[in-house]
Amino acid sequence: MNRWLRHHRYALLVALRRLTNQPFSTLSNILVISLTLSIPMITASVLVSAQPVVRHIPVSPEVTLFLNSQTTLEQAKQLATTLQKEHTNDIQDVRVVARDDALNTLKNNPAWAEALAVLPDNPLPHAVVVTLLDMPELATRASALAKQWRDHEHIDAVQLDSVWVKRLESIISFLRAVLGLLALGVALVVLTTVFNTVRMQALTQREEIGVARLVGATEAFVRRPFLYLGALTGVFASLLAIGLTALALYPLNNALSRLASNYGTQITLQLPDTLSLLLSVIMVAILAALSARWSVTRNTQF
Repeated sequence: MNRWLRHHRYALLVALRRLTNQPFSTLSNILVISLTLSIPMITASVLVSAQPVVRHIPVSPEVTLFLNSQTTLEQAKQLATTLQKEHTNDIQDVRVVARDDALNTLKNNPAWAEALAVLPDNPLPHAVVVTLLDMPELATRASALAKQWRDHEHIDAVQLDSVWVKRLESIISFLRAVLGLLALGVALVVLTTVFNTVRMQALTQREEIGVARLVGATEAFVRRPFLYLGALTGVFASLLAIGLTALALYPLNNALSRLASNYGTQITLQLPDTLSLLLSVIMVAILAALSARWSVTRNTQF
């Protein structure tokens, strides 16, 4: 056990010495990998920050039925009851929004308060909000019901709500696909950068490796410092990428805060959780070590 630990400690010290002996090359490689890693990290931060917003928005469409001006509140309630009975398999909930309640809600919004204050009477109609059950082909079924209800005598207009939620989910799915492609690109960059770094190290120390083999060094002993070299490069690049991502999120959050304030909301981009970041560092280190092993195996066969 002590012998095994000594071998690994020796390999780690050799790898650190090789990194410090060529500081410019080391920093260049780490910077290239870290800049590449920061792109999917920023994308992951956007996804992590957007998912809680989407989860708190009802995905089931709401169909808002705006009644004509002649319809009374009692007729609106009767219509809601009739719809609930006729479409039990489609409707989850039905609620009536009285015109006075809708007006008071708008008046509480500063953006509408001044405009509504000059109106002589309430221009809003009564409305019936229908929440549909989650079902296969939900959007198609919602459109069919909306088309059917438009012909009702008391209904003046029909509006399908929450369609934008589905668009938002589609955007998030697209971002996940982009994140997967970015991860693949990052893997290729890590592989090629570490492969070339280890290749140059192996060719530079060709004579040293040959002498070590002559005195009885095993292939594992020869390869081990290069594996640590690749792993350390991956670790340092990942940590630098996390720092760069955190710095990039600061101006992004400032711009996003100004944009969100115009819509009366607040969204903040955050880094993924600590466990996810730790796993990403480990995965990059393993990938870099595998690339180093591949490179040293190919370039030390002499």
